[in-house]
This record gives sequence, structure tokens and C-alpha cells, in this order.
Amino acid sequence: MLTSIVGIGTVTATGFILTTHAFTDGKTAKQFACYAGVAPFPYQSGSSVRGRTRVSPMADKQMKTLLHLSAMTAIRAKGELRDYYQRKVGEGKNKMAVLNAVRNKLIGRAYAVVSKNQEYDKTYTYSLA
Repeated sequence: MLTSIVGIGTVTATGFILTTHAFTDGKTAKQFACYAGVAPFPYQSGSSVRGRTRVSPMADKQMKTLLHLSAMTAIRAKGELRDYYQRKVGEGKNKMAVLNAVRNKLIGRAYAVVSKNQEYDKTYTYSLA
């Protein structure tokens, strides 16, 4: 099911399964993003906020590398992640910050696929009804 997501191959899917103990460790997508070093944190000291947001250097480097390579593959393939990347870079965003957002999107999609127990559907439309 994980390999149905554009950008995630067998190596990254295996990395997800091994790192999350087959998604039974009780972590959410946001918690895993923090663990993998993808979640941005604001740089602040007391009441002052200085500089841009940064990711934590205390991360699972191997998983972060797999996510980086998956994100690079996803933005090269034709699809919504490539369009998202090009749109954000065109707006003047930093390329690495946008790539980090793509990594985060891949994590969210992986957790959604596993929780719903179905393959990724590119044409899925969310409805509140």
C-alpha cells in the first residue's frame, strides 16, 4: 500500500515499516515527522522570535535520508507534489523549505494509507457529507 504513493518505493516503505514497528508504535504522522527531523520548530528565546524556523538536528538520519530521496523522486514525477513544489518555489519560498514540506506531505500520506487500509488514490476528493 505504501508503494502506491508517488515517490515512495520499496526501500522507503521498508524503512517506514521497520522504524514504526509496522505502524503499531502508537505515533501519529506529526510525531513521526518530528522523530524523522522533518517538523519545523520556531527559533525563539523567551519572548523574542528571531530567524526562520528550523528542523531539529536530533533526528533519525537514515529515515530522513530516505524521505529526502523520496521527496526528490516525487517532485520529479508528474503530479500534484511537483505542481506544489513549483508553485511554492515560484512564490519565492526557499527550495529546501519546500522540499521539507514535501517530505512532511509524504509522511502524512503514508500514515493515511495505512490507517485507511487502502492504496493511495490520486483522484480522491474529501467531502464533509
